[in-house]
Amino acid sequence: METTLMLPMVLPPTVVGFFLIVIFGKNSMAGKAIEWLFKQPIIFTWWAAVIASIVVAFPLMYQSAKSGFQGINLDIEEAARVDGANEWRIFLFISIPLASKALISGSILSFARALGEFGATLMFAGNIPGKTQTIPTAIYIAIDSGNMKMAWMWVISIVILSFLILLTVRVKQE
Repeated sequence: METTLMLPMVLPPTVVGFFLIVIFGKNSMAGKAIEWLFKQPIIFTWWAAVIASIVVAFPLMYQSAKSGFQGINLDIEEAARVDGANEWRIFLFISIPLASKALISGSILSFARALGEFGATLMFAGNIPGKTQTIPTAIYIAIDSGNMKMAWMWVISIVILSFLILLTVRVKQE
């Protein structure tokens, strides 16, 4: 199961996008259910961009959370059990706070990865300006249309934002 959860980290983003189309496309069970429930398909919507970004970024969050929870001293959780805490309370009030640095770092790194997602998003959500266009697809379109000024604006924006995100992770870890 863990290997499956980690696949988006190593698969080309277009392969992830392909799988998302297969899983959520109009002919799939999930796609039909979504279309029946929401009266529209999910493909080529902003929800598709969100799903693609989450799927591609998930392995970073998973690894961070896993490391954070594995780093917890089990004696602390056991002491809470002895004192009468149920598993939910232990998780909520002991495990999560003790793993919080890893969870925060994982969230920030996942967000940063999702922000830069291109391939899966382009395949699954498309590039509809004002609807599903992301910064990476906006850069691609700007370059493709010869608008280097716009491309540079987006590139500088994403570099500054990415730098600030990584700086935040570094500060949180110290």
